[in-house]
Order: sequence, then C-alpha cells, then structure tokens
Amino acid sequence: MSGQRFIDYQAEDFYRQKGWLLGGGKCGGKAKGLAYAGQALKSSALSEKVKMPLISHVVSTEVFEDFLDRNGLSGIYDDDDWENVKARMATGRFSDALKADLSRILRDFEPIGSPPLVVRSSSLMEDSVDLAFAGKYDSFFSANVGGQERQLAKLEECIRDVWVSTFNPSARKYRTKHGKLHRDESMAVIIQSMVGKERGGLYYPKLAGTIFSRIFRRPSPRIRKEDGLMCICFGVGTRAVDRGAARSFYLTNPALRPSGNSPERIAGSSQEFFDYIDRTAGELKTAAVRDMLPMLSESHKDLDRYIEFYDEDSDTLLPYSIYSAMMKMRPLVSFPDFHKRQKNLFSLTHDLIALMEERLGLPVDMEFTYDTTDEDFRMVQMRPLTHFKEMSRVEIPEIPEQDVVFRGDRMVSNGRLQHVPYLVYVEPLKYLSEWDPSGAALSVGRLNDQLKGTHYILAGPGRWGSRNPAIGVPIQYGDIYNCGCLVELSAPHFNFNPELSYGSHFFLDMDSDNILYLPVFAGQKNNIYASDWLDKSEYEVGSHPAVRVYKGDFFVYLDGESEEGIVTRGTSA
Repeated sequence: MSGQRFIDYQAEDFYRQKGWLLGGGKCGGKAKGLAYAGQALKSSALSEKVKMPLISHVVSTEVFEDFLDRNGLSGIYDDDDWENVKARMATGRFSDALKADLSRILRDFEPIGSPPLVVRSSSLMEDSVDLAFAGKYDSFFSANVGGQERQLAKLEECIRDVWVSTFNPSARKYRTKHGKLHRDESMAVIIQSMVGKERGGLYYPKLAGTIFSRIFRRPSPRIRKEDGLMCICFGVGTRAVDRGAARSFYLTNPALRPSGNSPERIAGSSQEFFDYIDRTAGELKTAAVRDMLPMLSESHKDLDRYIEFYDEDSDTLLPYSIYSAMMKMRPLVSFPDFHKRQKNLFSLTHDLIALMEERLGLPVDMEFTYDTTDEDFRMVQMRPLTHFKEMSRVEIPEIPEQDVVFRGDRMVSNGRLQHVPYLVYVEPLKYLSEWDPSGAALSVGRLNDQLKGTHYILAGPGRWGSRNPAIGVPIQYGDIYNCGCLVELSAPHFNFNPELSYGSHFFLDMDSDNILYLPVFAGQKNNIYASDWLDKSEYEVGSHPAVRVYKGDFFVYLDGESEEGIVTRGTSA
C-alpha cells in the first residue's frame, strides 16, 4: 500500500466546482480526505448506503494567511507564549469582504433548516500519511440560532478559534518533535452541517463513532489486525475520540469487551454522559444520562439497544425494560448485544473498510454518525491511518520476579527498550490525597521536557489523558510524548483502571511516535505491580508530591503473541 493516488489528489477542484471553496489557497488535509471519500463512494456500490454531510464549505489557507497579514500577525509563528498568542489573535479583525462571504455561506444552510454547524480544522500538515496530527487542532460548534448578526458572530468566533489552535503548545511540540517548521503549517477550515436531529430543544446524532481499518494494539492475538475496529458513543461524537467511555467493537469478534465482562468492569468503562447542542442556550453542553433519562425515553423508543442499568449493591446488570422514573440505579450506555441487533451497521462497516483501503491504498481512519431507526450512515471525516512500526516478535527473557516492576497480559504489541535510565511514577494515594490534578499533570510535563531523548518509562494510575481527573492524570499528549513506554496501573480501591479501547486521538499519537503501551491490573493473574519496591526504593520527588523519579537501568519487553509485557530493573538479556 503506497497511497500515491491519495497523495497526488488535488481536492480544491472538488470544492470549487460545488461553490464551496472560499479563497484561492489549499483546502487542507481533512477537507482533502472528505472529498476523496466522496468521490470514491460516488462510483461504488455503497453510494446509496453511505452519505456525506449535506454541505461542507471550506475556508482556504489563503484566507487564514490574509487574516494574519492584514492584522500584523505574521510573526506569531515565532511566539511560543501561548497566552500571548491567544491575546494577539483576539485583536485581529475580519475584513468586510470576508464577513460578506461568511454571510453568504450561512445563507446556504438556510434551505436545510439552518442546522447547527461543525467548524473543523483542516491544516496542511493534517494531509500527512506518516504523522497522525490527531486532535492537535480543534473543532468547534455553532448552534446557528438567533438572527443573522448572532449567527455570523458565532461563526467568526469558531473560525478564529480554529485558527488560534494552529499555535497551541501541543501542536507546536508535535511539529518540533517531527522536524516540521512552524511556518510551513497553514490552516484551512471546514464548515459542515451537523448531522443529527432536534429532540426537545437538544440537537445530536443518535450515534457517532470512528472506524479504523487496521488495529495495531490488540487485547488478544485472536483479534485479526486487518479486520478493523469501530468505536461508538451516544450523542455528539466528541466522546468517541477522547479517552472516555466509547464502546469498542473489534470486528473480528464484536462481542469481545477489552475491559472484561463483569458488571463492575462494564460499569467502569461505559458512557454515562453525552454531549449535545442546546438550541435554546446556543451552545454545546454535556449532560448525565441519568438526569436526561425521562426525555431520552420519550424520544427514543429503541433505547434498550443502548442502555442497561447497573445495580451497585448486587453488582448486576439489568435490562432497560425495567426502567422506572423512580429508579436509583446507574444507567449505562453500554450497547448490550448491539452487534446482534445492528447487523446492517457491522456489515456496512466491513464493506466500507474494504472500499476505502482499496481506493486509498492505505489503512484508513473514518468518523461517522448513524441513526439506528432509519439506518442513515453519514461519513463526516476520512484520513489515512498512521502506521505503527511494530517490531518483530520479542522473546521475553527469564527474569526473577523480584526484579519485575510491572507485568501485564493484554493490549500488548511487540516492542523492546533497553537501558532506560529513568522511571517516572505517579503514586495513586498521594495523587488523591494531595488533590491537585493539574499540578500533577504540570509536573509530569516538566519532567517530559527535562528527560527528552532518554525514552523514559512513565507509569501512573488509571487512564492517562482522561478528561476526568478522578480516573487518571489529565495530561495532554504534549506532556508525555518524549516517553518510550507508557504504563497504566489499576488501583481498584481508588477507582483507577486502565482504558483498553484503542482508537482515541491519544492512542493514534502514540502509534505515530511508536510509544510502547502496557496496562497492568493489580491483583489479577499474570499481572505484577511492585508497589512495595516503588515505596521502598530511592527516588526524587517532582514538583508535585505524587510524582516520583527513579534512576536506574530499566528494560521493557513486550510480546504480542504471548500477550505478555514486563518492565524490569537492572536485568539485561
């Protein structure tokens, strides 16, 4: 697979012919992928089964560059003070000509009911087939309500926010790490009609998700890498690409739950919040499923396909059919038996993967929405899936158990690190008792900069990069990208558990940078978490009391065939 056809494809003509291209510049990577997918679908047997957003206007890179020039901001590429960058960009003004063009764009959405708008980044570097750039730049939502002046002001705000994200610290660090010059980047913007329906003043798709045509990190060698993976969430798709609680379906065996089948584990890895556009307030909001259950029950007659209840007292799962407004049990968006009830979606996913891989000549990453009632499938994004350069099988040496710091038995891909001089560890109890999650994240980020080039090992409780600091340290990828191996540790008494769902932006970045990953489940067979050794050994404390740095001679061995991975100290093979 070379992907040369995609690399050579010029998408600007596609948007220009539809009257959807603003400016004479480039349309960027995301817009290119969407146009390429649309052309591929048009000439295929899937043309009636897979649709695109009704409208996708593109504000080209020329408009972005003109904005910088007109406002004296061209030198902003050299400003690495993020707060100053945001302040300077806020002073920039849109020209009257640009405002007139944006007003025209807004009128294009009126015949289809002025739906909410998704304003997405589409930078030049997002065109890369070698680097992920996943989640480096931001997308924003406009409820698209109120009079023309209010709609235009919100659209301007969203476009400006996308442009500002060009210079965010995570993107700057990522470009620097991969030898890219900041000034070689430029930002186009896609303005899409949001797919979904309005229900009681709330606008959202029933389901949103991602599809990956290849899997580079498997929970079991019985999962075929080439079969792909689908991750889905209820509501707006922001939760499908974060380290949250999207449901992962490995297409080799959709019944497999990577986190396990016990009710407690299902409850710990299931979605309990969803995102939507509040058309009255005019903004993106988040709600607890529990709080919105009466409305959801009224609006969705097939809610049993998504929700079941968890009784914490008896540690049991109960079907949605028992729902009563007086219930106190936790509703979980766990998609019970979903693969059996939605065979059309799984069959369509299989065919779509085959088509896009054949037309692109590369593994693919797609984002979509789906309505289970009318089987309406909409592709909203398509791009090459960054390759993970997995090593050949690694033979794990015989290591005395007292020298093993961590051992895990799932989600392991082949990899080896030798003579690593530093292990950074976030101690769970201290992290909770000295409650300052942002301080802990900042401490890790500082060490990441200091330890550049060492391929240090980073270990900590729960899910690294989670939006919820109660289940993991809320770092950004730019805070950990210099590490060579990331270890996620369970601490069940504190509600910390690794997140095994491949497919988040976080995992895509790790694939792009070939960072090894090892989840460890304390107390489970074939898992070791040497907390006694960690407590008794000498270490230095970082700028947060929970963050420790151990100096030594560490080794990492991961073997995907035997499903075994270890981090060991002072032992070579």
